[in-house]
Amino acid sequence: MAMTRRAVLKGALAVGTGAIAGAGTYGYAYERHELAVTRAAVPVVGLPGALAGLRVGLITDVHRSLFVSHEDVARAVDTLMREKPDLIVLGGDYVTYGDRDYVGPAAEALAPLAAPHGVYGILGNHDDDHDMPAALNRNGVQMLKDARTRLTIRNETIDLVGIRYWTKRQVDIAALTRDAAPMTILLAHDPRRLTEATALGVPLVLSGHTHGGQVVLPLVGAIAAQKFPVVAGIGRRDRTTLFVSRGVGTIYVPVRINCPPEVALLTLQPA
Repeated sequence: MAMTRRAVLKGALAVGTGAIAGAGTYGYAYERHELAVTRAAVPVVGLPGALAGLRVGLITDVHRSLFVSHEDVARAVDTLMREKPDLIVLGGDYVTYGDRDYVGPAAEALAPLAAPHGVYGILGNHDDDHDMPAALNRNGVQMLKDARTRLTIRNETIDLVGIRYWTKRQVDIAALTRDAAPMTILLAHDPRRLTEATALGVPLVLSGHTHGGQVVLPLVGAIAAQKFPVVAGIGRRDRTTLFVSRGVGTIYVPVRINCPPEVALLTLQPA
């Protein structure tokens, strides 16, 4: 007997619902813990030859919370340390909704991070402006709250400019980059700061915030991150390169689908 159109639609709906439920269960129980290392060669316009091959480690969006355990963060730290980066950057959102109960635990989990040229951090939209940076400072992270610091690596100068999530106006970022070294890296939690960085001629931006979309659906993609210029990985606008990390933790729902957590090891190369 031929199937009716209604029966076909009901069957398709049942299959689709089952697939979504299965993916959600897997994303909760397994994929959100399946940490990956993303090793990327990042092209930088005007990179001095001596800095070619410089390895920058990036950990972001830890979101230490009830659903992101100490073990999850410690695994990310251990994984990055095994890569032996020259320099480490923390991209913000160490807790969720500024939860003070996890400020100390987040900083403690990140405390083992160390690199020859230092560990530097910025604030995300979930971080408070006082307790979180103070806790990270106590654990060896130099926090850049709308600030710039100068490094000398291989006899070349690099300026790191770190901005808070809430610092968005180009005029405010311009004040931080004024008279900066040609090799300047903007640390900005929100990848939408690519617009300002491009206008100011900053060659490299490192960001997080998107979680890579966190839930990436077949054919549809990362619905939650469509407003960003780059959801994950490398992007380029004019002479500015942007790298966006998928991050370590989760937000809203403790699930990742087709979007595993990551730590990133970025090897700088001349564009």
